[in-house]
Amino acid sequence: MADYPYEKQDDDDNTWIKEPPALSLSGVSRFRRWLFPALAAVAFLVLIIAVGAINTKTSNRLSSVEQSVSNLSSVLQSLNASLQHAEETARTVHSLQSEVKNNRQQLTSVSEALKQLSVVDSLSRSVALLKCSLEHIINNSSVGDGCCPLGWKMFSSTCYFFSTLPLSWNESKHWCERQESHLLVLTTDKEWDFVTHQTVPEWFWVGLSDGRTGRWEWVNQTPYTMERRHWVPGQPDSWTGHGLGHGDEDCAHLHRSGRLNDLHCSTNLRYICQKHSVHT
Repeated sequence: MADYPYEKQDDDDNTWIKEPPALSLSGVSRFRRWLFPALAAVAFLVLIIAVGAINTKTSNRLSSVEQSVSNLSSVLQSLNASLQHAEETARTVHSLQSEVKNNRQQLTSVSEALKQLSVVDSLSRSVALLKCSLEHIINNSSVGDGCCPLGWKMFSSTCYFFSTLPLSWNESKHWCERQESHLLVLTTDKEWDFVTHQTVPEWFWVGLSDGRTGRWEWVNQTPYTMERRHWVPGQPDSWTGHGLGHGDEDCAHLHRSGRLNDLHCSTNLRYICQKHSVHT
């Protein structure tokens, strides 16, 4: 040991100037080597999260936009349907306007026709009055009795029509009404005598029925007072065995004997109409 006096000193010097162990440098290098990739991975992860969040927001916005577009499409469809309906309404209104115009023209034509008919009716009445006056002159009769239409017979200022064609009671009633008259209403014995003198031995409907209220009444709704002397014995009997459908015998007619009898209203008989005579 004494032979090498500087050897220990050198060793001490070497101890003071000795560098850090290589192992520490290697750890720092490794840390530095992995630091950048780790930071990059973190940044990439953050980027992915950010992009995902942006995509989620974008997706929500797109969904909202799609919903808005869908709503807008529904609104447009509804608007289109409304426009079509409005067009159809406009066409209908135009058609109605044309119809109103045509109807107005037709009404004008009808009005003119009615005026002409009124003139014809007035002329017809004038002719009837003139005919009545001529008949009075020819027959040397009283003007106060008035006149009856052709084919009608007069008695006591009343005109009577005795049909030759048979109809049901209701059809007879309507026919008389169209002639501005009514089925026969008898109120006096003189009228009975005049009428039955014309009807015997035929059957004729008269304006007497119990079909409306169940009580016998004339067609002018005048109550009828039952007089058995004017009826065939045993009548009215409201017989239901006639085989003519629903109901009993609700309508009265003049029997061949000149008395009343009840009969089913659907039976076809001749009939008698009655109305006031025309005075000049």
